[in-house]
Amino acid sequence: MLPTGVHFETYAGEARILKTRRATAWLGLLILGLVILPQAVGPYTVGVFTHMFITLMAVYGLYVTVGLGGQINIAQSAFVGVGAFATAKLSGYGLPFWAVIPMAALITGAVSVIFALPAAKVKGFYLALTTLAAQVMFPIVIFALPMDWLGGLVGMAVEPVRLGPITLGSPVHFYYFTLVLVGLLTVAAFNLPRTRFGRSLMAVRDNDVVAEVMGVPVFRTKVMAFFAGSLFAGVAGACTAYFLQFVTVESFTLFASVWYLGMLIVGGAASPVGAILGVVFITAVQEGLHSAATVMLQSGAAGGGMLFALTSIVLGGCILVALIFEPRGLAHRWSVIRTAFQLWPFPRN
Repeated sequence: MLPTGVHFETYAGEARILKTRRATAWLGLLILGLVILPQAVGPYTVGVFTHMFITLMAVYGLYVTVGLGGQINIAQSAFVGVGAFATAKLSGYGLPFWAVIPMAALITGAVSVIFALPAAKVKGFYLALTTLAAQVMFPIVIFALPMDWLGGLVGMAVEPVRLGPITLGSPVHFYYFTLVLVGLLTVAAFNLPRTRFGRSLMAVRDNDVVAEVMGVPVFRTKVMAFFAGSLFAGVAGACTAYFLQFVTVESFTLFASVWYLGMLIVGGAASPVGAILGVVFITAVQEGLHSAATVMLQSGAAGGGMLFALTSIVLGGCILVALIFEPRGLAHRWSVIRTAFQLWPFPRN
């Protein structure tokens, strides 16, 4: 739905993602706010936003696999871990970050294809079990390999990001580094449904039998859904490795995969806006509860430790509420509100 009085005379104008000057202006203000944010907040908040950017990269991958392709994936954290360990290994050879990150993404995509091949033959519950096998096998494989390969139980150190003679070691520097990367991935996520591959994903998601009759290669499309989603996970894993400066399997658990999927459910799997809203909402609730618990503990009030323990329960409740009352996610609710605003002053009926 377009704002009242807005119309297009060409298909190119109608196909734009930002269809009005007002939308472009709001996006510009958002980017400006994110650029000047580190100058207005402390290091802790900068770290929270950096972690949120990295999480959004991983959830974008789930949007591609689950939202566009309709393929359930509860092993996204394992794929993020593959990207992180690949980054740690490649950075140890002295490769620059601009070579390491694409290579880590491709390695992650190649590993995902191993599990996508059997997963493309099944649906529903069996598909979930297939991806769960990838999550379970990830730490087993890391521990089974020789320690000098991927660190085993100990883990691996990661060389810091260097831009020429400059080392991006401060939280502010790494904030801008992840901001640029998440901006590039955001452009990719928003434009993917407009491509031939994106339309193939949506056709297979809606009805794979009809899609095959229409000439869409269903098996290849399902495999490529995992591959494309894992490319995003590989970039997120590379950023995680550079951010933590040390990687171990304990950072990439099934619990993290569930939260990635939960963020997409809360935000809405139908559009990349849902990934953004879900990550922002869950992060805001989590940090709000942690801040409240910290204040309670520092003031000596009772219940601070319990509030910390109840954080996961509250976040799980948010997912249940979203599934019951808004199964299409916050993105749908935002679309309803925006449509009502754009149609003003005319009634919606």
